[in-house]
Amino acid sequence: MLERKITRWLKRPLGRPSHKPKVFYHSFRYQARSWACDRRVVVKVEWHAGELFPRVGFIVTNLKWHSKQVVRFYNRRGTAEQWIKEGKNAVKWTKLSCRRFKDNAVRLQLFALAYNLANFLRQLVLPKPIQGWTLTTLREKLIKIGAKVVAHAKYVIFQLAEVAVPRQLFARILERISQLRLACASG
Repeated sequence: MLERKITRWLKRPLGRPSHKPKVFYHSFRYQARSWACDRRVVVKVEWHAGELFPRVGFIVTNLKWHSKQVVRFYNRRGTAEQWIKEGKNAVKWTKLSCRRFKDNAVRLQLFALAYNLANFLRQLVLPKPIQGWTLTTLREKLIKIGAKVVAHAKYVIFQLAEVAVPRQLFARILERISQLRLACASG
């Protein structure tokens, strides 16, 4: 139904397609059968080079801002919700199984601390090839992996499978952590 309302904006823009996407924002009023009144619908139409059809997104809102500002606001909100979801999946901070409220409050604070520490380390020590990894991926590939511990008189060796993280990449992570330690000691 909403696509019928925007057919005039779904026509390919005139001229040669640019390498950068052409983005258009519009808004209109719409009332679904189940709604008591009509509401504002903001639409974002993106034309990308090499794509036959546009990418279209709809937002139903009561905000009175310009359409571009509304889309930017909801995109930021969606990003924040992704971080919350990441905390739920990676740190399991919704597992508040204690009987008393105070105990659950402390547990939630510890989960938040663990999330923030992991996120802080992710930003500081991950090399470029894996900077986009989620905390869940980090947990599965760096923390929850099996290792064989070989102890000698003067040193201990952790033998990790290179399936999850190649040796060179793991060495770069350890090197960056070591540099953090040196920076803290000298500062």
